[in-house]
Amino acid sequence: MYPDLSYFFHDLLGTAPDNGLSIIKTFGFFLVLAFLTAAFLLMMELRRKEAEGLLESRIIEETKGNPATPFEIISNAILGFILGFKFLYIISNFEDFKIDPAAIIFSSKGSLIGGIIFCGLFAAFKWYEKNREKLDPPQLVKVKIRPYERIGDITMVAAISGVLGAKLFAMIEDLDLVFNGSLTFGQWAASLFSGSGMAIYGGLIGGFLVTYFYVKKIGLKPIHVMDAVAPALMLSYAVGRMGCHFSGDGDWGDPIRVVEEGKVIYEATKPAIIGFLPDWVWAYDYPHNVIDAGVRIEDCKFRYCNRLPVPVFSTPIYEIVMASILGGILWAIRKRVVIPGMLFFIYLIMNGVERFTIEQIRINEKYNILGVSLTQAEIIALGLVLIGIIGCGVLWKKNKTTT
Repeated sequence: MYPDLSYFFHDLLGTAPDNGLSIIKTFGFFLVLAFLTAAFLLMMELRRKEAEGLLESRIIEETKGNPATPFEIISNAILGFILGFKFLYIISNFEDFKIDPAAIIFSSKGSLIGGIIFCGLFAAFKWYEKNREKLDPPQLVKVKIRPYERIGDITMVAAISGVLGAKLFAMIEDLDLVFNGSLTFGQWAASLFSGSGMAIYGGLIGGFLVTYFYVKKIGLKPIHVMDAVAPALMLSYAVGRMGCHFSGDGDWGDPIRVVEEGKVIYEATKPAIIGFLPDWVWAYDYPHNVIDAGVRIEDCKFRYCNRLPVPVFSTPIYEIVMASILGGILWAIRKRVVIPGMLFFIYLIMNGVERFTIEQIRINEKYNILGVSLTQAEIIALGLVLIGIIGCGVLWKKNKTTT
């Protein structure tokens, strides 16, 4: 496993692990790659839908040539203070930063001197930049913004709200640890700012809700944007799961072997249909996993030296394959599904079925719902399937009646 890129280059080139490259965490790298994948595919779809007349450009008015306002100078000064406060502290405590960048970034630790210096520099730069472009008098101009030119804003909104939603849902899953005393309330609350622990459905729901209202606010029709983003969501999910697997973040399945009192009472065997594939595709013990789960690897002198005592189902790999296939299907049928909103509801059905299926071989906290034990992901997956089926039915009936 590669908890950070230094471990990848150790295997590839034989360089020492835990070096400067350790600041680039594998999970974070693939998370960024997933957002970029989604943004690229969404941009292609927004271009296509604009060409079909489903999405329209928007004309906005801007005033050019105004001097810097107090708000612009103050906001830039605050940004500069935050960056300087953290930057100089990171430089002087780089070894600690390599171990856990998120813990440093989201902590209250920093350099006051660095903050003050960057605060002044950023404020002065904003004043200089705006005054250099000042016009007398300022001019009112009209700017045409095409739908695909909103990709940067949409991606940023989705990324921030998605990560926040993923963290909040993960914290909800850990509430039982607070109640049983395993975690203090302070530790539980602080996990919001840690670099680990995210629930994918929290990210999906949080990102969808906030982005929906943002898209509506900027004048795009949400129903068409929902269809445009459906294949992108599924394919970017496959990319994100690569980060789960290659970092060993704990999103794996049940052990393939159960031993009690020294006797093997259950062991899953590799299906013959995938017999030609490496064993780690079927089950893996995740050496050097990023959460340090399992037992210590003999003679290991790295930062991450644990591996699981018993191989577990490689569920991230299963999901990478399933999501790639489903995403490919959505991409293939996107032009044939002409009822607005239908493709998105098909995506919800596919997403729910895929996740509910994989949950059958994963270890997760279960909740008792009317006498049935279900995980949080299973509950949400069933909800998505139900919403998808109802949505497809309503849209089909509405379109049939209209036609």
